[in-house]
Amino acid sequence: MWAKTLFFLIGYALLYGLILSNQFDIGTMLGLAALLGVFAACIGFNVSHDALHGAFSARPWVNKLLGGSFYLLGANPYVWKISHNIVHHTFTNIPGHDEDIEVAPGLVRLDPQDSLKPWHRYQQWYTFPLYALTSLSWVLRKDYVKFFKNRIGHHNTSTHPRVEYVKLFVAKLLYYVFFLVLPIAVLSLTWWQVLIGFLVMHLAEGLMLGLVFQLAHVVEGTTFPLPDERGNMQDAWAIHQLCTTANFAPRSKLAAFLCGGLNRQIEHHLFPKICHIHYPAITDIVKRTAHEFNLPYLENRSFHSALYSHFRLLQTLGRPA
Repeated sequence: MWAKTLFFLIGYALLYGLILSNQFDIGTMLGLAALLGVFAACIGFNVSHDALHGAFSARPWVNKLLGGSFYLLGANPYVWKISHNIVHHTFTNIPGHDEDIEVAPGLVRLDPQDSLKPWHRYQQWYTFPLYALTSLSWVLRKDYVKFFKNRIGHHNTSTHPRVEYVKLFVAKLLYYVFFLVLPIAVLSLTWWQVLIGFLVMHLAEGLMLGLVFQLAHVVEGTTFPLPDERGNMQDAWAIHQLCTTANFAPRSKLAAFLCGGLNRQIEHHLFPKICHIHYPAITDIVKRTAHEFNLPYLENRSFHSALYSHFRLLQTLGRPA
């Protein structure tokens, strides 16, 4: 785990330094910017995600320190812990509660309960490019919107500690300085060339983030259950996680290395406080136990099969039932 952490953090710093060195032609710098976005996404998957779940280390201060790596993505760890750890992990795939299934509301239909619009018929084609905007949304809009909402899902977020206001605005300002102001000042590029590099970095980062999150919960076989008239869910929490979550490429070492174990989302949702390097050791146990009690255990054997399953589900949700 520490080796992965050092690899991605050092790689991120090295790529940033190479770009600011101003020693490369514009094409090479554009490639470095895209690779920097990939490393940022991998830090989010492998370091920030575990740390913010309290799963990286048994020492809380280590988790808090490494949870701060989320700032390297331009995102706010405090807002993420509310929307992801509390809301998403508790109300997975429940329409009106889990905002992770609300991708461009009105434009993309991921909730079967949403009204069907004529343009949804083509959403399997235009949704994938929208995923590339994931990190740009975090950096420029989403964190601010969620921070100042009274509720995320049905979780009350009307009050925040004062220090979190300072962290939100100071961290955002520093990110804009390091990734926009400083490159414009240092590099022998025009402001619009720097802006293109910034966009390319975030498009690469956002596409990775968006795809990995969606392939875990919005594929064929996963459900979008609704509470009864009293507001109660019929399944126990652990069963609910099995019904709404799917693995992809669970035997791929490359997927495990890049995605920080998020290719084994079932194990992560059942045991979010276990470090992801242990998922391979518990996967067979979880799968065997699910089958023993006649419960679903959804998995796509490869990244490509999961991608195609997501495509087909988007196609299905874009048409009348």
